[in-house]
Amino acid sequence: MNSDSFRRSENLVKLAQRLRLNKPNPNFEISDDTIEDSAGELFPRFETRPTRAAVLICLFEDENGDLRVILTKRSSTMSSHSGEVALPGGKRDDGDENDAETALREAKEEIGLEASSVEVVTVLEPFHTKRNITVFPVIGIIWDKSAFNPVLNAAEVESIFDAPLQMFLKDENRRQEEREFMGCKYLLHFFDHKARNESYVIWALTAGILIKAASVVYQLPPAFETRMPPFWNRKNSQ
Repeated sequence: MNSDSFRRSENLVKLAQRLRLNKPNPNFEISDDTIEDSAGELFPRFETRPTRAAVLICLFEDENGDLRVILTKRSSTMSSHSGEVALPGGKRDDGDENDAETALREAKEEIGLEASSVEVVTVLEPFHTKRNITVFPVIGIIWDKSAFNPVLNAAEVESIFDAPLQMFLKDENRRQEEREFMGCKYLLHFFDHKARNESYVIWALTAGILIKAASVVYQLPPAFETRMPPFWNRKNSQ
């Protein structure tokens, strides 16, 4: 990427500098752990170690200087989460050196985003799913959005779009559903978004990750009660 061919936004440069201070733990290891809720009750142990995965929270500035995040709609032929909105990403391969490399490799495979076009600035604390997958959100910045020409992997991705990151802090175009897992009640958030005359619903883990990312980026809490699933934030020992 030729950084001299365009002028970097001063606000985006400052954001990148601040996020780089949010250093991930390079020695983070996934352990065979349990989940403990506020009442001290334990969720069952999985018999196998969690699968490690990463997603790319790819940010860029639009013409108004607002931050936007790249999202995809998964192909309807996918075996899991078909037709749902997702962040580019997937499970870690043996050849991946770290979580950032996993997220960038998957973004290249899914939407044709070259790793050289993205600057990774930080990795957030992981989220854990009921499917025993530990997902690391990797925040990256595209300095020159015009240089990105998406090439979709039709087997995995039906469409690509972007949304304002700040929407995940607002109580607008948002719905919620109360769910229960092993006696613990929590909320799932649903964000409705329109892009290029298409309607999308961003929900579940993807919404949770973007709520967290927006809170970190804007240094603000959401304007609504989050009450995230307790198993998303289980503690891991090193």
